[in-house]
Amino acid sequence: MDNLTFTNSLLLVEGLKVTPQSSYPVFILLLLVYIFGMGCNITLIILISTQKNLHHPMHFLFCNLTLNDILGTTVMLPRLLQDILTEASERYMTYVECVVQAYFVHIFAAASHYVLVIMAFDRYIAICNPLRYSSIMTNKMVIKLSASAWGLAVLIVSILLGLTIRLSRCRYKIENPFCDNASLFKLSCENVSVNNVVGIICTIMVFTSSLGSVFITYFKIATVCITSKNKSLNSKAIKTCSTHLAVYLIMFVSGATFIFLHRVPEYSESRKLASIMFHIVPPGLNPLVYGLQTKEIRENFVKLWRRNKLIAIK
Repeated sequence: MDNLTFTNSLLLVEGLKVTPQSSYPVFILLLLVYIFGMGCNITLIILISTQKNLHHPMHFLFCNLTLNDILGTTVMLPRLLQDILTEASERYMTYVECVVQAYFVHIFAAASHYVLVIMAFDRYIAICNPLRYSSIMTNKMVIKLSASAWGLAVLIVSILLGLTIRLSRCRYKIENPFCDNASLFKLSCENVSVNNVVGIICTIMVFTSSLGSVFITYFKIATVCITSKNKSLNSKAIKTCSTHLAVYLIMFVSGATFIFLHRVPEYSESRKLASIMFHIVPPGLNPLVYGLQTKEIRENFVKLWRRNKLIAIK
């Protein structure tokens, strides 16, 4: 088995441990979650791209989040769904496929943080400097912010995976529902302390920079709202910020949990649950919190739904 595995570069993915009786219910549940998340995110992209009154910096920045959510769910869930209906001993994946999946899994994780940072910055300018918003948030600035978010994600992930693929392999089992960097370097019998240290440093950098930026930004927004006399605007701003922070914290906690529990083998099942939550909960909540909560998007969505309903009736 080992010789065949190494010759053909095949890996065995552990996947989810579900009983034969629960495999179909779990499959249906995850499939519905995937369809819901993809449907919401694709609808929002179509809505923003086709409605001219939504062609604003805030909405274009939001497209980064929806595209990233589509990437995050698509790179993981279809393969996981396939493995649920496959015997545990037959869940094979080539090493190249595993590296590609791990690469985009981490792109999704890193970009999630940086995209939320630039969206928080946009809200900060809109609420704290409304008169300068149009001069600051130009099309050029939107492109720069988007490129920075994705560029930083690509750079960090390329460094992590570059350190991993240089290692030789003496094992063939991915002890995770999907491939990620830690699962890949655990296949090696070489000293992987460099991978562990660099991985932790990069994770801390991403987490602290995003957490610090988001909380400082929303703290300044809250300060402006408290000192302002416009109660209706303040109430709306605080409500928006609180829901955004709630979704951010869900993403942050689930992401941090599955990354750091990779270093604690006895909590492997908790790690698997957290890793799957990270890929399905934020992509499902983001369209609702960041999209439908926005008045312009909500109104355009209702108009589009009514128009399609009238066409269907005719």
